[in-house]
Amino acid sequence: MCEEIVSDLTQMVDTLSFNGEGCVLSQKTAGKVITCRAAVAWGPKQPLVIEEIQVDPPQAMEVRIKITHTSVCQTDIALWVGGDETLQAFPRIFGHEGAGIVESVGEGVTDIKEGDHVIPLFTGECGDCVCCKSNRTNKCDNFKIDLTRSVMRNDGKTRFSIRGKPVYHFMSTSTFSEYTVVDYACVVKINPEAPLNKACLLACGITTGVGAALYIANIEPGSTVAIFGLGTVGLAVSEGARMRGASRIIGIDTNPTKFMKASALGVTDCINPKDHEKPIHEVIREMTDGGVCFSFECLGNTDVLYEAFLATRESLGVTVLLGLDMSPRKISFHPCELFARRIVATTFGGVKGKSQLPYLVDTLLMNKEMRVEEFITHELPFSEINKAFELLLEGKSLRCVMHL
Repeated sequence: MCEEIVSDLTQMVDTLSFNGEGCVLSQKTAGKVITCRAAVAWGPKQPLVIEEIQVDPPQAMEVRIKITHTSVCQTDIALWVGGDETLQAFPRIFGHEGAGIVESVGEGVTDIKEGDHVIPLFTGECGDCVCCKSNRTNKCDNFKIDLTRSVMRNDGKTRFSIRGKPVYHFMSTSTFSEYTVVDYACVVKINPEAPLNKACLLACGITTGVGAALYIANIEPGSTVAIFGLGTVGLAVSEGARMRGASRIIGIDTNPTKFMKASALGVTDCINPKDHEKPIHEVIREMTDGGVCFSFECLGNTDVLYEAFLATRESLGVTVLLGLDMSPRKISFHPCELFARRIVATTFGGVKGKSQLPYLVDTLLMNKEMRVEEFITHELPFSEINKAFELLLEGKSLRCVMHL
Protein backbone atom coordinates (compact mmCIF):
# COMPACT_ATOMS: atom_id res chain seq x y z
CA MET A 1 0.00 0.00 0.00
CA CYS A 2 2.80 2.42 0.97
CA GLU A 3 4.68 1.61 -2.22
CA GLU A 4 1.60 2.46 -4.29
CA ILE A 5 1.23 5.84 -2.54
CA VAL A 6 4.92 6.69 -3.11
CA SER A 7 4.54 5.71 -6.78
CA ASP A 8 1.49 7.93 -7.20
CA LEU A 9 3.26 10.87 -5.56
CA THR A 10 6.31 10.39 -7.77
CA GLN A 11 4.14 10.46 -10.90
CA MET A 12 2.38 13.59 -9.66
CA VAL A 13 5.68 15.42 -9.09
CA ASP A 14 6.90 14.36 -12.53
CA THR A 15 3.92 16.15 -14.13
CA LEU A 16 4.80 19.49 -12.54
CA SER A 17 7.23 22.20 -13.60
CA PHE A 18 8.83 24.72 -11.23
CA ASN A 19 10.26 28.20 -11.45
CA GLY A 20 13.66 29.20 -10.06
CA GLU A 21 12.23 29.75 -6.59
CA GLY A 22 10.83 26.25 -6.34
CA CYS A 23 7.20 27.36 -6.77
CA VAL A 24 4.82 25.30 -8.85
CA LEU A 25 4.07 27.01 -12.16
CA SER A 26 1.80 24.55 -13.90
CA GLN A 27 1.25 20.99 -14.85
CA LYS A 28 3.02 19.96 -18.04
CA THR A 29 0.04 20.88 -20.15
CA ALA A 30 1.81 22.35 -23.17
CA GLY A 31 0.13 21.21 -26.35
CA LYS A 32 -2.92 19.86 -24.50
CA VAL A 33 -6.44 21.12 -23.94
CA ILE A 34 -6.84 22.52 -20.43
CA THR A 35 -10.10 22.29 -18.48
CA CYS A 36 -10.56 25.15 -16.03
CA ARG A 37 -13.03 27.65 -14.60
CA ALA A 38 -14.21 30.80 -16.32
CA ALA A 39 -16.91 33.40 -15.74
CA VAL A 40 -19.07 33.11 -18.85
CA ALA A 41 -21.57 35.75 -20.00
CA TRP A 42 -24.39 33.96 -21.82
CA GLY A 43 -26.17 37.13 -22.88
CA PRO A 44 -26.48 40.89 -22.31
CA LYS A 45 -27.11 41.82 -18.67
CA GLN A 46 -27.32 38.17 -17.65
CA PRO A 47 -25.38 37.27 -14.49
CA LEU A 48 -22.01 35.69 -15.25
CA VAL A 49 -21.85 31.97 -14.62
CA ILE A 50 -18.75 30.16 -13.36
CA GLU A 51 -18.45 27.35 -15.89
CA GLU A 52 -16.01 24.54 -16.56
CA ILE A 53 -14.53 25.34 -19.96
CA GLN A 54 -11.93 23.88 -22.29
CA VAL A 55 -9.00 26.04 -23.43
CA ASP A 56 -7.13 24.93 -26.54
CA PRO A 57 -3.33 25.11 -26.81
CA PRO A 58 -1.85 28.25 -28.35
CA GLN A 59 -1.28 28.12 -32.09
CA ALA A 60 1.59 29.80 -33.93
CA MET A 61 2.41 33.25 -32.52
CA GLU A 62 0.02 32.81 -29.58
CA VAL A 63 0.54 32.56 -25.82
CA ARG A 64 -1.48 30.67 -23.19
CA ILE A 65 -1.52 32.33 -19.78
CA LYS A 66 -2.52 31.17 -16.30
CA ILE A 67 -4.40 34.22 -15.01
CA THR A 68 -3.73 34.74 -11.30
CA HIS A 69 -5.54 38.04 -10.71
CA THR A 70 -8.12 40.11 -12.53
CA SER A 71 -10.37 43.10 -11.97
CA VAL A 72 -13.55 44.53 -13.47
CA CYS A 73 -13.45 47.68 -15.61
CA GLN A 74 -16.26 49.89 -16.89
CA THR A 75 -15.57 48.69 -20.45
CA ASP A 76 -16.39 45.12 -19.37
CA ILE A 77 -19.69 46.39 -18.04
CA ALA A 78 -20.43 48.50 -21.13
CA LEU A 79 -20.06 45.52 -23.47
CA TRP A 80 -21.89 43.21 -21.04
CA VAL A 81 -24.83 45.60 -20.94
CA GLY A 82 -24.91 45.56 -24.74
CA GLY A 83 -27.03 47.79 -26.94
CA ASP A 84 -24.94 47.72 -30.11
CA GLU A 85 -25.64 44.59 -32.14
CA THR A 86 -22.29 44.85 -33.93
CA LEU A 87 -20.58 44.21 -30.60
CA GLN A 88 -22.71 41.24 -29.56
CA ALA A 89 -20.97 37.88 -29.27
CA PHE A 90 -22.28 35.43 -26.71
CA PRO A 91 -21.43 33.27 -24.86
CA ARG A 92 -18.36 35.35 -24.09
CA ILE A 93 -15.56 35.62 -21.55
CA PHE A 94 -15.01 39.25 -20.59
CA GLY A 95 -12.11 40.76 -18.65
CA HIS A 96 -9.14 42.83 -19.76
CA GLU A 97 -7.48 43.90 -16.50
CA GLY A 98 -5.47 40.87 -15.50
CA ALA A 99 -2.03 39.44 -14.84
CA GLY A 100 -0.58 35.98 -14.66
CA ILE A 101 2.11 33.49 -15.62
CA VAL A 102 2.81 32.04 -19.05
CA GLU A 103 1.83 28.37 -19.25
CA SER A 104 3.01 27.72 -22.84
CA VAL A 105 3.75 29.49 -26.11
CA GLY A 106 3.01 28.67 -29.72
CA GLU A 107 5.46 28.26 -32.56
CA GLY A 108 7.38 31.41 -33.46
CA VAL A 109 7.04 33.21 -30.12
CA THR A 110 10.52 34.29 -29.04
CA ASP A 111 10.13 37.17 -26.56
CA ILE A 112 7.91 35.29 -24.09
CA LYS A 113 8.56 31.92 -22.48
CA GLU A 114 6.94 29.54 -20.01
CA GLY A 115 7.06 30.90 -16.46
CA ASP A 116 7.27 34.59 -17.42
CA HIS A 117 5.12 36.97 -15.41
CA VAL A 118 2.96 38.89 -17.84
CA ILE A 119 0.10 41.32 -18.41
CA PRO A 120 -2.29 40.63 -21.30
CA LEU A 121 -2.81 43.72 -23.50
CA PHE A 122 -6.11 44.84 -25.01
CA THR A 123 -4.18 47.06 -27.41
CA GLY A 124 -1.34 45.19 -29.09
CA GLU A 125 2.08 46.19 -30.32
CA CYS A 126 3.56 44.19 -33.18
CA GLY A 127 6.71 46.33 -33.30
CA ASP A 128 6.94 46.25 -37.08
CA CYS A 129 4.15 48.44 -38.51
CA VAL A 130 4.43 52.15 -39.28
CA CYS A 131 2.50 53.10 -36.14
CA CYS A 132 4.58 50.91 -33.82
CA LYS A 133 7.75 52.50 -35.18
CA SER A 134 6.37 55.99 -34.61
CA ASN A 135 6.61 57.99 -31.38
CA ARG A 136 3.40 59.84 -32.27
CA THR A 137 0.95 57.05 -31.42
CA ASN A 138 0.57 53.92 -29.34
CA LYS A 139 -1.82 52.34 -31.84
CA CYS A 140 -0.78 49.32 -33.90
CA ASP A 141 -1.91 48.77 -37.49
CA ASN A 142 -2.07 45.01 -37.02
CA PHE A 143 -3.36 44.66 -33.44
CA LYS A 144 -5.43 47.77 -32.79
CA ILE A 145 -8.42 47.62 -30.46
CA ASP A 146 -11.41 46.03 -32.13
CA LEU A 147 -14.45 45.64 -29.88
CA THR A 148 -16.22 43.64 -32.59
CA ARG A 149 -13.49 40.96 -32.66
CA SER A 150 -14.43 37.83 -30.73
CA VAL A 151 -12.08 35.24 -32.29
CA MET A 152 -8.35 34.78 -32.71
CA ARG A 153 -6.59 36.45 -35.65
CA ASN A 154 -4.68 33.30 -36.55
CA ASP A 155 -7.61 31.29 -37.91
CA GLY A 156 -10.78 33.18 -37.06
CA LYS A 157 -11.74 30.64 -34.38
CA THR A 158 -12.01 30.71 -30.59
CA ARG A 159 -9.71 28.89 -28.16
CA PHE A 160 -12.53 28.52 -25.61
CA SER A 161 -15.35 26.01 -25.63
CA ILE A 162 -17.91 24.31 -23.39
CA ARG A 163 -18.62 20.74 -24.39
CA GLY A 164 -17.73 21.57 -27.98
CA LYS A 165 -19.74 24.81 -28.12
CA PRO A 166 -17.61 27.89 -28.97
CA VAL A 167 -17.17 30.55 -26.31
CA TYR A 168 -16.00 33.92 -27.62
CA HIS A 169 -13.04 36.15 -26.75
CA PHE A 170 -13.10 39.77 -25.57
CA MET A 171 -10.63 42.58 -26.32
CA SER A 172 -7.87 40.07 -27.14
CA THR A 173 -7.53 39.19 -23.45
CA SER A 174 -10.52 37.45 -21.74
CA THR A 175 -9.03 37.53 -18.25
CA PHE A 176 -12.17 36.21 -16.52
CA SER A 177 -10.77 32.71 -17.04
CA GLU A 178 -8.16 30.70 -15.18
CA TYR A 179 -6.42 30.21 -18.54
CA THR A 180 -6.59 32.40 -21.62
CA VAL A 181 -4.93 32.50 -25.05
CA VAL A 182 -3.70 35.77 -26.56
CA ASP A 183 -1.76 36.91 -29.62
CA TYR A 184 1.99 37.40 -29.18
CA ALA A 185 1.53 41.16 -29.67
CA CYS A 186 -1.06 41.30 -26.88
CA VAL A 187 1.07 40.23 -23.94
CA VAL A 188 4.01 41.89 -22.18
CA LYS A 189 6.61 40.44 -19.83
CA ILE A 190 6.98 42.34 -16.56
CA ASN A 191 9.25 42.32 -13.52
CA PRO A 192 8.74 38.95 -11.78
CA GLU A 193 9.03 40.73 -8.42
CA ALA A 194 5.96 42.87 -9.14
CA PRO A 195 2.94 41.71 -7.08
CA LEU A 196 0.44 40.42 -9.62
CA ASN A 197 -2.57 41.48 -7.53
CA LYS A 198 -1.47 45.10 -8.13
CA ALA A 199 0.19 44.72 -11.52
CA CYS A 200 -3.12 43.60 -13.03
CA LEU A 201 -4.50 47.10 -12.46
CA LEU A 202 -1.93 48.58 -14.83
CA ALA A 203 -3.53 46.60 -17.67
CA CYS A 204 -6.10 49.35 -18.27
CA GLY A 205 -7.53 51.99 -15.92
CA ILE A 206 -4.51 53.21 -13.98
CA THR A 207 -2.22 53.28 -17.00
CA THR A 208 -4.89 55.06 -19.05
CA GLY A 209 -5.22 57.84 -16.50
CA VAL A 210 -1.63 58.39 -15.46
CA GLY A 211 -0.41 57.96 -19.04
CA ALA A 212 -2.82 60.65 -20.24
CA ALA A 213 -1.48 63.06 -17.64
CA LEU A 214 2.20 62.30 -18.23
CA TYR A 215 2.38 61.60 -21.97
CA ILE A 216 -0.67 63.08 -23.71
CA ALA A 217 -1.26 66.28 -21.73
CA ASN A 218 2.36 66.42 -20.57
CA ILE A 219 1.25 68.44 -17.55
CA GLU A 220 3.72 71.08 -16.46
CA PRO A 221 4.48 72.19 -12.88
CA GLY A 222 2.03 74.81 -11.66
CA SER A 223 -0.71 73.80 -14.09
CA THR A 224 -4.40 73.74 -13.19
CA VAL A 225 -6.38 70.58 -13.95
CA ALA A 226 -10.07 69.59 -14.03
CA ILE A 227 -11.02 65.90 -13.97
CA PHE A 228 -14.57 64.94 -14.94
CA GLY A 229 -15.32 61.58 -13.33
CA LEU A 230 -13.58 60.34 -10.20
CA GLY A 231 -13.42 56.64 -10.92
CA THR A 232 -10.17 54.74 -11.36
CA VAL A 233 -9.19 56.52 -14.58
CA GLY A 234 -9.93 59.97 -13.19
CA LEU A 235 -8.04 59.36 -9.96
CA ALA A 236 -5.11 57.97 -11.92
CA VAL A 237 -5.10 61.26 -13.85
CA SER A 238 -4.96 63.01 -10.48
CA GLU A 239 -1.97 60.93 -9.43
CA GLY A 240 -0.22 61.81 -12.69
CA ALA A 241 -1.02 65.50 -12.23
CA ARG A 242 0.29 65.36 -8.66
CA MET A 243 3.48 63.70 -9.83
CA ARG A 244 3.96 66.51 -12.37
CA GLY A 245 3.47 69.26 -9.79
CA ALA A 246 0.03 70.59 -10.74
CA SER A 247 -0.93 73.50 -8.49
CA ARG A 248 -4.65 72.80 -8.45
CA ILE A 249 -6.57 69.61 -9.28
CA ILE A 250 -10.35 69.97 -9.46
CA GLY A 251 -12.42 66.79 -9.38
CA ILE A 252 -16.00 66.77 -10.67
CA ASP A 253 -18.46 63.96 -9.88
CA THR A 254 -22.13 63.61 -8.97
CA ASN A 255 -21.30 60.95 -6.35
CA PRO A 256 -19.98 62.78 -3.26
CA THR A 257 -18.97 59.51 -1.59
CA LYS A 258 -15.95 59.54 -3.93
CA PHE A 259 -14.60 62.83 -2.59
CA MET A 260 -12.73 61.43 0.43
CA LYS A 261 -10.72 59.03 -1.72
CA ALA A 262 -10.19 61.75 -4.32
CA SER A 263 -8.74 64.09 -1.70
CA ALA A 264 -6.38 61.33 -0.56
CA LEU A 265 -5.17 60.95 -4.15
CA GLY A 266 -4.27 64.57 -4.78
CA VAL A 267 -7.56 66.25 -5.75
CA THR A 268 -7.53 69.73 -4.16
CA ASP A 269 -11.14 70.74 -4.90
CA CYS A 270 -14.18 68.45 -5.23
CA ILE A 271 -17.31 69.66 -7.02
CA ASN A 272 -20.74 68.09 -7.33
CA PRO A 273 -22.54 69.63 -10.35
CA LYS A 274 -25.84 69.01 -8.59
CA ASP A 275 -24.87 71.66 -6.03
CA HIS A 276 -24.76 74.41 -8.66
CA GLU A 277 -27.46 76.03 -10.78
CA LYS A 278 -25.12 77.27 -13.50
CA PRO A 279 -23.23 75.04 -15.98
CA ILE A 280 -20.22 73.45 -14.33
CA HIS A 281 -17.78 74.91 -16.86
CA GLU A 282 -18.78 78.38 -15.69
CA VAL A 283 -18.15 77.38 -12.07
CA ILE A 284 -14.69 76.12 -12.94
CA ARG A 285 -13.79 79.17 -15.00
CA GLU A 286 -14.79 81.40 -12.08
CA MET A 287 -12.71 79.29 -9.68
CA THR A 288 -9.63 79.47 -11.87
CA ASP A 289 -9.86 83.00 -13.24
CA GLY A 290 -10.66 81.99 -16.79
CA GLY A 291 -10.39 78.22 -16.94
CA VAL A 292 -7.98 75.36 -16.29
CA CYS A 293 -4.92 74.48 -18.34
CA PHE A 294 -6.03 70.86 -18.79
CA SER A 295 -9.31 69.02 -18.50
CA PHE A 296 -9.93 65.27 -18.70
CA GLU A 297 -13.22 63.59 -19.60
CA CYS A 298 -13.18 60.18 -17.89
CA LEU A 299 -16.86 59.21 -18.00
CA GLY A 300 -17.68 58.55 -21.64
CA ASN A 301 -20.47 61.13 -21.92
CA THR A 302 -20.64 63.57 -24.84
CA ASP A 303 -22.45 66.23 -22.80
CA VAL A 304 -19.77 66.07 -20.13
CA LEU A 305 -17.08 66.22 -22.81
CA TYR A 306 -18.39 69.57 -24.02
CA GLU A 307 -18.43 70.91 -20.45
CA ALA A 308 -14.85 69.74 -19.98
CA PHE A 309 -13.89 71.46 -23.24
CA LEU A 310 -15.44 74.77 -22.20
CA ALA A 311 -13.87 74.56 -18.73
CA THR A 312 -10.38 75.15 -20.16
CA ARG A 313 -8.71 78.52 -20.63
CA GLU A 314 -8.93 80.12 -24.07
CA SER A 315 -5.78 79.97 -26.21
CA LEU A 316 -4.18 77.60 -23.73
CA GLY A 317 -6.65 74.88 -22.80
CA VAL A 318 -6.29 71.22 -23.74
CA THR A 319 -9.05 68.65 -23.21
CA VAL A 320 -8.15 64.96 -23.15
CA LEU A 321 -10.91 62.45 -23.90
CA LEU A 322 -10.53 59.15 -22.04
CA GLY A 323 -14.10 57.92 -21.51
CA LEU A 324 -15.81 55.52 -23.91
CA ASP A 325 -19.33 56.58 -24.92
CA MET A 326 -21.11 53.50 -26.29
CA SER A 327 -24.18 55.49 -27.38
CA PRO A 328 -24.73 56.71 -30.97
CA ARG A 329 -24.68 60.34 -29.82
CA LYS A 330 -22.27 62.78 -31.45
CA ILE A 331 -20.77 66.04 -30.28
CA SER A 332 -20.83 69.27 -32.29
CA PHE A 333 -18.31 72.09 -32.19
CA HIS A 334 -18.35 75.35 -34.02
CA PRO A 335 -15.06 75.52 -35.95
CA CYS A 336 -14.17 78.79 -34.23
CA GLU A 337 -14.23 77.04 -30.85
CA LEU A 338 -11.36 74.84 -31.97
CA PHE A 339 -9.21 77.89 -32.63
CA ALA A 340 -9.52 78.79 -28.96
CA ARG A 341 -9.00 75.37 -27.38
CA ARG A 342 -7.70 71.93 -28.30
CA ILE A 343 -9.18 68.48 -27.80
CA VAL A 344 -7.47 65.13 -28.16
CA ALA A 345 -8.53 61.53 -27.50
CA THR A 346 -6.26 58.75 -26.34
CA THR A 347 -6.36 55.02 -25.70
CA PHE A 348 -4.38 53.42 -22.86
CA GLY A 349 -2.96 56.83 -22.00
CA GLY A 350 -0.73 56.87 -25.06
CA VAL A 351 1.35 54.02 -23.61
CA LYS A 352 2.85 51.38 -25.91
CA GLY A 353 2.08 48.13 -24.13
CA LYS A 354 5.06 45.90 -24.89
CA SER A 355 7.78 48.56 -24.96
CA GLN A 356 6.64 51.03 -22.29
CA LEU A 357 4.43 49.22 -19.77
CA PRO A 358 7.34 47.33 -18.09
CA TYR A 359 8.89 50.71 -17.26
CA LEU A 360 5.64 51.90 -15.69
CA VAL A 361 5.37 48.71 -13.64
CA ASP A 362 8.88 49.32 -12.31
CA THR A 363 8.48 53.05 -11.64
CA LEU A 364 4.88 53.36 -10.55
CA LEU A 365 4.52 50.06 -8.73
CA MET A 366 7.96 48.77 -7.72
CA ASN A 367 9.47 52.20 -6.97
CA LYS A 368 6.17 53.30 -5.39
CA GLU A 369 5.97 56.57 -7.30
CA MET A 370 2.21 55.98 -7.45
CA ARG A 371 -0.07 54.68 -4.72
CA VAL A 372 -1.49 51.76 -6.67
CA GLU A 373 -2.81 50.04 -3.53
CA GLU A 374 -5.17 52.98 -2.94
CA PHE A 375 -7.17 51.91 -5.99
CA ILE A 376 -7.96 48.47 -4.54
CA THR A 377 -11.15 49.07 -2.59
CA HIS A 378 -12.31 45.44 -2.53
CA GLU A 379 -10.89 41.95 -2.86
CA LEU A 380 -13.17 39.02 -3.61
CA PRO A 381 -12.88 35.37 -4.60
CA PHE A 382 -13.39 34.74 -8.31
CA SER A 383 -16.66 32.96 -7.54
CA GLU A 384 -18.16 36.31 -6.47
CA ILE A 385 -17.47 38.10 -9.75
CA ASN A 386 -21.09 39.24 -10.04
CA LYS A 387 -20.65 41.07 -6.74
CA ALA A 388 -17.65 42.85 -8.26
CA PHE A 389 -19.87 43.94 -11.17
CA GLU A 390 -22.51 45.22 -8.75
CA LEU A 391 -20.00 47.23 -6.71
CA LEU A 392 -18.69 49.00 -9.81
CA LEU A 393 -22.16 49.58 -11.27
CA GLU A 394 -23.30 51.14 -7.99
CA GLY A 395 -20.22 53.36 -7.75
CA LYS A 396 -19.10 51.69 -4.52
CA SER A 397 -15.70 50.54 -5.68
CA LEU A 398 -12.71 51.68 -7.69
CA ARG A 399 -11.18 48.30 -8.35
CA CYS A 400 -12.16 44.94 -6.97
CA VAL A 401 -9.30 42.48 -7.38
CA MET A 402 -10.13 38.80 -7.67
CA HIS A 403 -7.71 35.91 -7.18
CA LEU A 404 -8.28 33.02 -9.58
